[in-house]
Amino acid sequence: MKEASQLRSEAMLMLPAFETSVIETLNNWEKIVSKTGSSELDVWPHFTKLTADAISRAAFGSSFDDGRRIFELLTEQKELIIRLIKYSYIPGWKYIPTKGKKRMDEMNAEIKTLLKTVINTRKNAMEAGELAKDDLLGILLDSNSKEAKQLSERESETSSKKRLDLAMSFQEVIDECKLFFLAGQETTSVLLAWTVTLLGKHQEWQTRAREEVLATFGMKRPDFDGLNSRLKIVTMILYEVLRLYPSIVATSRKVYDCETKLGDLVIPPGVAISFSILHAHLDPEVWGNDVKEFKPDRFSEGISKATKGINSYFPFGWGPRICIGQSFALIEAKMALSMILQRFSFEISPSYTHAPSTFIALQPQHGVPVILHKL
Repeated sequence: MKEASQLRSEAMLMLPAFETSVIETLNNWEKIVSKTGSSELDVWPHFTKLTADAISRAAFGSSFDDGRRIFELLTEQKELIIRLIKYSYIPGWKYIPTKGKKRMDEMNAEIKTLLKTVINTRKNAMEAGELAKDDLLGILLDSNSKEAKQLSERESETSSKKRLDLAMSFQEVIDECKLFFLAGQETTSVLLAWTVTLLGKHQEWQTRAREEVLATFGMKRPDFDGLNSRLKIVTMILYEVLRLYPSIVATSRKVYDCETKLGDLVIPPGVAISFSILHAHLDPEVWGNDVKEFKPDRFSEGISKATKGINSYFPFGWGPRICIGQSFALIEAKMALSMILQRFSFEISPSYTHAPSTFIALQPQHGVPVILHKL
């Protein structure tokens, strides 16, 4: 698990990538509303593109176009998996060479080739003496290289060959990049979508958030310290959005080696346990009878007070397997929301249809149409 200071440092390095993507999106919005000063706009596809671009820039920096192509392939894979999963219960299905499986293999090969090229180019440059770039891949490769070097120096030649396994393999670097893409993009895009939905309905909270943003940054670019520690109302809003609409509605764990006790339950090896995040977030015994209402001020004294000290709030998971991308997701969401509030006001459109749908993440099935007004 990374130290909090290291995650903070890495989040600061990613801020310019997030800012560039947000500015491009908002400039596009200004063109859309420029003639009349207001316009109806479905912001959901815009947030999907914004977060995909931000992750591509944050992950690959100068290789942004490669990053965007990788994201497109991963998105197609995700959609294909959802379509094929209903067949997984048919005995022997995994051995049948279907058209969908062939396409999956083709995409895996292309993703691996793209990542391999980018990673090898970066590794060769670092070995030639270039400094590691301040993007995810640069940080990942630099950290991995230092880890392998330290292990090699500490151990004898015989034992170091075993200990070097602790450094990440090439395939593990590829897998980390793929995971960062999917988890980082999906989490932030749905968080922004549901935040705009709720602030479009609850104008008083939108006003309070805008007043806080303007008091903190004025019309200047949001800085890391302000985003991280000075936006109390914005943070309360995001926490409440994540309570009502967690990006992932359930999590699961599998018992592998030995029998495990979970409270009064005895879980034998080989059994997987699924736990509903959504049900925990909507438990009236913890949150009160207003559990389904949008009330950000329930987090005014922090998460522990809001939950009465009970472990019932975990939109990013919990414990040693908590999502490593939560710092990135929250900082990116705060930056995007702050810059939106600096330039626009918005209300939910009469054409909006409320239909949360689980497509890996909890998405707005019919989009988020809002009436956007230029300030």
